[in-house]
Amino acid sequence: MRYSKLFGKTLREFPKDEVSLNAKLLLRAGFIDKLMAGSYTLLPLGFRVEQKIEDIIREEINSTGANELLMPLLHPKEIWNKTGRWESAKEIMYQLEKDEKEFGLSFTHEEIVTDLIIKHNPSPKEFPIKVYHFSTKFRHEARPKSGILRGREFLMKDLYSAHLSEEDMYKYYWEVADSYIKIFKRMGLDVKIVEASGGVFTKNYTHEFQVLCEQGEDTIFYCDSCDFAQNKEIFSGKSGEECPKCKKGKIIEAKSIEVGNIFPLGTMYAQKMGYKEKLWLASYGIGPTRVMGTIAEIYNDDKGLIWPSSVAPYQVHLISIDNEEKTISREADKIYERLVAERIEVLYDDRDSSPGEKFKDADLIGIPVRLVVSAKTGNKIEWKLRSKDKTELLDFEEIVKRLK
Repeated sequence: MRYSKLFGKTLREFPKDEVSLNAKLLLRAGFIDKLMAGSYTLLPLGFRVEQKIEDIIREEINSTGANELLMPLLHPKEIWNKTGRWESAKEIMYQLEKDEKEFGLSFTHEEIVTDLIIKHNPSPKEFPIKVYHFSTKFRHEARPKSGILRGREFLMKDLYSAHLSEEDMYKYYWEVADSYIKIFKRMGLDVKIVEASGGVFTKNYTHEFQVLCEQGEDTIFYCDSCDFAQNKEIFSGKSGEECPKCKKGKIIEAKSIEVGNIFPLGTMYAQKMGYKEKLWLASYGIGPTRVMGTIAEIYNDDKGLIWPSSVAPYQVHLISIDNEEKTISREADKIYERLVAERIEVLYDDRDSSPGEKFKDADLIGIPVRLVVSAKTGNKIEWKLRSKDKTELLDFEEIVKRLK
């Protein structure tokens, strides 16, 4: 992609109406655009990152045997009345009336997927059923001020599983938990599995996947020796106390960002919606846009973003520093075409701008590798990692070898 043709460019200043770091960085670097509080457009750079995140999630979730589908976002009131959540979830659900009928915008899909299973009346041999989709969710946030970490409209991967026994439900539940750890590790995120309450979803304990971050809006308590961890709402102890699980470690209090969650829903949904047999359900969520915001919060410096290679919008950022004869730009054009031919994802800054502006924008955008073609590089190309200060002069073949 030639930067001159890319829709959405960097901004000179950080937006003044944003308080969260992720929104400041992503807006200024040209990854997102703000429509209103809690609602953002993914610009081409941001959409590429979100798609990389989706691809990782999809690959790991598919490996558990789940089927991908797509469910509606506009739901009739009647289906939510069956479980009583039309009233109990009223504070976070957007509800509306049209042609004397009432509807809700999806903030989750438990009722919809249960209705789907009941209508298709699967035989015992067809269980467990595992289905998921990537879709938009709508949740009323009174004061959305955390950028794309907590919006009123956002993308979500929600997976649902249905089982004929509680034992089978928990077997798959922990299989998904393991796949979540793999997902986040591939994105450069080290997560802790934290016990939490179920909120409007279930009365059972649920589990959150939390990333330690000083700017996080959640508070968790975890052991420094074992895997014990609980969030602030259900933890009854204090920081510095002995771990209630291993009796050896000490409890640490820390700020964090929730990037995923899993819920053992039990039999309530199927019973209330009229399923004749006992059916255990569980749901599993990851917000790709929330993950994108989390990565932005963690991977940055005073110059801008520093994307992990697995989710970066492009593999390399190519810059040409032209001379008066314009021979450098012609050579950079050839290198760009050769990189594309090698199927390397490249953002090529082909603008007639100063070197300082190009370097500043490259740091702000945060693509893992910067390549520079100039009179000083001669017949070689300057290689620099975004996360390092060191530069090297390499030939084209060595660059391709490293990138592949």
